[in-house]
Amino acid sequence: MSRITKLFVAGFLALAAFAPIAAARRPIVVFRGYYGPAFYGPAWYGWYGPGWVAPYGYVPGPSGGSVKIDSRMKDAAVYVDGGYAGTVGKLKTFTLRPGTHDVELRDPSGHSFYQEHIEVIAGKTIKISPDVRG
Repeated sequence: MSRITKLFVAGFLALAAFAPIAAARRPIVVFRGYYGPAFYGPAWYGWYGPGWVAPYGYVPGPSGGSVKIDSRMKDAAVYVDGGYAGTVGKLKTFTLRPGTHDVELRDPSGHSFYQEHIEVIAGKTIKISPDVRG
């Protein structure tokens, strides 16, 4: 074999041997018994940085609340905080971030027939029953 072929094969084998090592994820550093921020390696690990581990039994709570619309007009348009969200028939129950929101229902011709200012609480469902008078 020629010298160039030998160098090419050696380089390819070295690349094949070190590629999995280079692609591996860095291990997460866990500070056991230390409760403050620290400098470790190339980055600063703060209170909830990469070295933070959730305690045993930690289950994250719900991040939003639900809104259920109970209406006979399934083709009514739903607007939340001024933006179109969909129709009552397709949405039925949808989630919103906790806080105050303005919910508006409009008939297919575009006239508003229901407006309400609601307070959404995480993990709770708010039921809206608009009184549709024909």
